[in-house]
Amino acid sequence: MRRTVLVASAASLSLLAAGCGANSTAGSSSQPQAGGTAVIALPEQTSPNWFFPLMSLSADSTLNGQIVDLSYMPLLYYGQNGQLSHTYGISSDVTYNKAGTQFTVHLNPKWHWSNGKPVTAADVIFAYDIMKAGSNPNVNYAWGYAGQGSGGLPTDWKSVQAKGPDTVVITTTQPVNQQWFIRNGIGQIYPIPKSVWDKYPNNMKAEMSFINRVSNSPSNPVYHVVDGAWKFQSMAANQDWTFVPNAQFDGHKALLNKLVFQYETSASAEFEALKSGTVNYGYLPTSLLGDTKQLPNDVLTPEYSLGFNYIQLNMNPSAPGGIGKAFDELAVRQALQMGVDQAGIIKTILHGYGAVDDTTLASNPSDPFLDPQLATQPYPYNPTKGRQILEKAGWRMVNGVMTKNGIKLEFTMYAASGSNSYNNIDQLLQQDWAKEGIVAHIAYQPFDTVISYGTSDASKWQVLNWNGGWGYTSGYPSGGNLFLTGAAENSGGYSSSTMDSLINATYKPSPYQQTLQNMYAYEDFAAKQLPSVIYIPQIPTYTVHAKNLHNSIKTFNQIGGWIFPNEWWISK
Repeated sequence: MRRTVLVASAASLSLLAAGCGANSTAGSSSQPQAGGTAVIALPEQTSPNWFFPLMSLSADSTLNGQIVDLSYMPLLYYGQNGQLSHTYGISSDVTYNKAGTQFTVHLNPKWHWSNGKPVTAADVIFAYDIMKAGSNPNVNYAWGYAGQGSGGLPTDWKSVQAKGPDTVVITTTQPVNQQWFIRNGIGQIYPIPKSVWDKYPNNMKAEMSFINRVSNSPSNPVYHVVDGAWKFQSMAANQDWTFVPNAQFDGHKALLNKLVFQYETSASAEFEALKSGTVNYGYLPTSLLGDTKQLPNDVLTPEYSLGFNYIQLNMNPSAPGGIGKAFDELAVRQALQMGVDQAGIIKTILHGYGAVDDTTLASNPSDPFLDPQLATQPYPYNPTKGRQILEKAGWRMVNGVMTKNGIKLEFTMYAASGSNSYNNIDQLLQQDWAKEGIVAHIAYQPFDTVISYGTSDASKWQVLNWNGGWGYTSGYPSGGNLFLTGAAENSGGYSSSTMDSLINATYKPSPYQQTLQNMYAYEDFAAKQLPSVIYIPQIPTYTVHAKNLHNSIKTFNQIGGWIFPNEWWISK
């Protein structure tokens, strides 16, 4: 699971450009050709800042995940159909007992590190040891692991042991739902070359500090040994990051000579780069959708990823201005949600495209775990009713601001900068909340800064909007690391025994249909309780690629937002 940023805040346009949904076959040949460079424009004012395969809480983003996935293979990989695939996963098989207490992962011996050494069970266990250390709330390490709480980590994990070089046996402390544990637990593991990274075998604190020091230093020698399709070559801060093919990769070897990620100062700068051809893969913001005629050599395609979009509320008691106590009231969260004109945002800002979203899994892309009964919003846009809900709960207008017991419904919302469309959404929210007596001040910061607030001292922020939401990288959209009491990603400080019980029910062994019902019950409660979040429309990213760049859309995986440049090629 990862925080997502809506790259360029692009909106869905079903057939805006010819070739949508598949790459153009323009070019002198329809057969894959070797050579060329793909230049990928990054979301504006956004940079990769964490290269270690296991994500920290402060760097858990889709962009960092995409960069890591170039060079490191996950233990398990789920394909576009949501099923376990061995194309880009180290394992060959995962078996488990009926009780849901023991899982055996068999490694495919074909996979090797770029130094020729095989990927072994020792590398898997080393990765787990780091995950476990970073999930220990009682130890003050240099960084915390982003997956704490997801897949039962660390409380449901009893032991991880090697049974030979190609087999890992994982035992749980209690019976667990097998699919949940495989996808959200075991699926988090990225094997790490122990012989390269294990600098302090008997000192985990020193090891975690070392990882933190080199996490944003991809030129360090530890990054020279990879098992993925690409190897880092060079970077110029706030300019570009260059990767070259890993000649020893045991999967589909790259046809391109080079892959460059390019920093963009603004959406207009990215548009000019696409227009001039200096970038052949990028993104388009909603504000420039009317200018696609200026890109005759490019193809525009909407891409949805499995997840949902939201604004984060700080419900912690230490939140500035006592706002945490206010947000802790369901009536306040209901009023905030009823001040979100999702249909209006879609119509006036997103050119009529996008999807209304009211729970922890958006309706696009479709997914069997989404409760079909949630087609009706529990809190549709209605500022008048929202104000009435506040007044019924004892809030009164004082000098233009709803006030109760000396606490004002007035806050600062830190929002990610760089997107005109999201700026317009922020301003619309500000105006509609004002109709309810809720005053929102907007402070724009870079994306990386905004998401870092969520892992900082809760006394330093009130509301966050990083122009995105949450992505499910395994296809099992449970909410343990988001909404369980005390979970690592529960930066809003939400706590509910009912929510804890509903989430835990999705983790227990059960037949498939019962698992679905358990998931539906959790989603319904999350829709009605608004657990430290306010839902906003689901918006796809709009990918633009040059007509002679092939396979970039065909190979995109909506589960986790995976891209596979090793399967791209450029026709001459």
